[in-house]
Amino acid sequence: MTAHYDLPQQISDLLDENKRTTDNLSELIRPGGYMPPNADLLIDAISALSMGKNILLKGPTGAGKTKFAETLSSLFHQPMYSVNCSVDLDAESLIGFKTLAYEGEKQVIEFVPGPVMNSMANGTFLYIDEINMAKPETLPLINGVLDYRRTITNPFTNEIVTANKGFGVIAAINEGYVGTVPLNEALKNRFVVIDVPYIEGEQLKSLIKSNTRLQDERMIDLFVSLSADLVQAAFQGKLSEDAASIRAILDACDLSSIIPPQRAVQRAIAAKLDEEREQEFIMSLAETLF
Repeated sequence: MTAHYDLPQQISDLLDENKRTTDNLSELIRPGGYMPPNADLLIDAISALSMGKNILLKGPTGAGKTKFAETLSSLFHQPMYSVNCSVDLDAESLIGFKTLAYEGEKQVIEFVPGPVMNSMANGTFLYIDEINMAKPETLPLINGVLDYRRTITNPFTNEIVTANKGFGVIAAINEGYVGTVPLNEALKNRFVVIDVPYIEGEQLKSLIKSNTRLQDERMIDLFVSLSADLVQAAFQGKLSEDAASIRAILDACDLSSIIPPQRAVQRAIAAKLDEEREQEFIMSLAETLF
């Protein structure tokens, strides 16, 4: 395989089936990093990035997509510029903007680069969060950045910019949420899709231990059970996916190191939901468990 990056030795070993072990997988992930439910998820993402392909992390809210992107950035020893998409995202938010500056006493117009231009110039990762929240007419600005050309014509300076070695794109998407729009085929075809499921079982237990103040084994096991129940209820349509957010579970675990667990669940999970029926369902689960 021809690498797009000068890969750290540990990553090279992970991509080599003859050298791959459970130990070198677990050693790669720093405490607090994203530990995938299975090794293939990490290997596939690393493989795609190492060949210069863009990856699209697709999964429910709170599943750990941003943490996954941060972990990949760390593994590649690559800084990462971020874009948080919304309906207000425009060319200036992506590319940069012009402003007045001074050279001595002379007033000049200066271009201030945005995250796309900065990541291209520095040869680093670009993370585009909630990419399907952006207006459909905005993202085609960077189509050339996302394909084999790795170039863009700066609309503010007319300069043609080519990305330096090491540049790569990681995007994340939550499907079916209010305010999102389907990605057009031209954009979607520029990505390799990595499905990111909820973390469960031993992986979640390890994550709680490393990312929260809660260290009581019995209590951690109960929160792991609660998370499994919430994921199952969301899958069955009894709850919105927001209710099963791993981020919310971690918040509840943190709080429960100080306040009673049922109150922690109420503050961190149930109270975030709009429907009273869903809140009552969650608190009923919490009451049964705790």
